[in-house]
Amino acid sequence: MSASTRHGVALVHATAIPSLVVVGCALAAAAAPIGVSIIAVFLFAGPHNWMEARYFLTRMPARWGGLAPYFSLGLAGSLFLTGMFAALPKLAGDNSELGLIVIAVWNSLLTVWIISLAHLRSRQNPRRDWPFLIPIGFGLIAVNWLSPLAWSLALVYLHPLLALAFLDRELQRKRTWQKSFRIGLLLIPVCLFGLAMQWAAAPDVAGNDLLTWQITHHAGAGIIPGVSTHFLVAAHVFLELLHYLVWVVVIPLAGRRSAFWRMRDVPLARRSANWRRLLSTVVVAGAVVMLVLWAAFLTDYAWTRNVYFTVAILHVLMEIPFLLRSL
Repeated sequence: MSASTRHGVALVHATAIPSLVVVGCALAAAAAPIGVSIIAVFLFAGPHNWMEARYFLTRMPARWGGLAPYFSLGLAGSLFLTGMFAALPKLAGDNSELGLIVIAVWNSLLTVWIISLAHLRSRQNPRRDWPFLIPIGFGLIAVNWLSPLAWSLALVYLHPLLALAFLDRELQRKRTWQKSFRIGLLLIPVCLFGLAMQWAAAPDVAGNDLLTWQITHHAGAGIIPGVSTHFLVAAHVFLELLHYLVWVVVIPLAGRRSAFWRMRDVPLARRSANWRRLLSTVVVAGAVVMLVLWAAFLTDYAWTRNVYFTVAILHVLMEIPFLLRSL
């Protein structure tokens, strides 16, 4: 067998792995949307947040220098928007019209924050020319005020795809892997179409219990008229499975600096022994929180899921400045 033939066979085998993973996640989501959602959140909610935090620590410079405005805005904006998100039910009360206004305000602030971060990023090395940022931002804000809930739902479905963007950047030095990964990505819209064919016209998910209500409404029940909640839940679970597997399995295997047990890979830990001890404590505390989260899920799954998806908006927001920095 020639070298070119062997290379072709190896590429086919490498391509098969991400393709099988994508199809496997789609089949699992199609077979039992609610059940897979419950199991996936229980197994991966804590670990994937922990692995994300560890990953971001390895990408934060020890001394910010000229990057101080960027990281300060990124951290402060994430914390502020998370606090406001958690307070949305209190701010709106029982007034549905006020609730839509509050959600639209939050979406608008999120958009302004992202555009501001992107503007700061465009002036950093390597510099980027993104003249379309402001007009697109104003367009998104206008669309948001027309339909705040639909805009929020778009964020729910787009967020899992950010993990795929991080992985693509991580595979830049492994071109064969990156090519195989990108071929596998082509199957995602195909699988979503297959889920639509199976569930889009099906009856809504049966069940009036709190947990079923949480899962279906998180996936967009009542926001998109005429679409079965079976399809919405299956599509969301499919994307979330990919998101979880990327952070928990693939990036730690493919990444150059994401091994969570090596504190020397964290730039901040190299500043001093005190910083190293502090970050080690943070990592250990994160592991403890993960164990507590599992115990809470076992004790009261519905309540814990609700709290988790309220607080977890922080990790959704934190992905944005680190992704922009990688572009």
